[in-house]
Amino acid sequence: MPDASVGGETVKPAYSATDPDRDYANGDFIDGAADYPARWEAEAARFRAGIGARAALGLAYGPGARQVLDLFHPPGEARGAVVFVHGGYWKAFDRSLWSHLAAGPLARGFAVAMPSYTLAPEVRIGTMTAEIAETCRMVAARVAGPMVVTGHSAGGHLSARMGCADLDVPVARVVPISPLAELEPLRATAMNGVLQIDAAEAAAESPARLALRADVSAHVWVGAEERPAFLWQARVLSEEWACPWTTQPGKHHFNVIDDLADPQSALCDTVLRGL
Repeated sequence: MPDASVGGETVKPAYSATDPDRDYANGDFIDGAADYPARWEAEAARFRAGIGARAALGLAYGPGARQVLDLFHPPGEARGAVVFVHGGYWKAFDRSLWSHLAAGPLARGFAVAMPSYTLAPEVRIGTMTAEIAETCRMVAARVAGPMVVTGHSAGGHLSARMGCADLDVPVARVVPISPLAELEPLRATAMNGVLQIDAAEAAAESPARLALRADVSAHVWVGAEERPAFLWQARVLSEEWACPWTTQPGKHHFNVIDDLADPQSALCDTVLRGL
């Protein structure tokens, strides 16, 4: 397998030359991994049931079946907006599993948008980037104030893309959580049969190869107990962007996002810092 080329230099990645699929198989290394999706779905449904009229569900930001978002409003006038982009290796899940994670920013006075987006193999990753950019433009038109985009795993990739200099997106800050920032290693995985990442797309869609826009601040977040490949991904992005990164003790790939629901958590503080 080739080394990743980042910032014009060859970088030795922390992934296996013999079993790249194992490097990105998060669930194989998390106890009770299969129970997490049902738990997320139940917590999200309870949250939506309790928020009532402060939720605007299923707002279309484009013509596609999955080009919809949920927008949750805080009590009173919003101080700004947080956009959370879900993960699932660009080929799974939707916005409905994560609603409860809006609780932290909402308690701090920020509106929270959670989009779905079209998945692989129906579209390529570049199209997903364009869809999330359109989400941000729609949210900016509806909610005054600064916007921060955060997201997890593949959503961490898409949130990072919103801060890249090749895009004109109205964001002030990006906080990628466990992001896939360099796509080259994924070309050797079995999932690339669905994703179809080629060399050109790896170059165009890897945030670690793209400049952070000058007017956007960034902070990379990752669980300290994640797979080495994800620790490498997070560190590479933080180094290329010269931005802070945090490895959160005791957190793995599936629970690293939990603290978004807590308005007093370090993760929530980091997402909203400077806004």
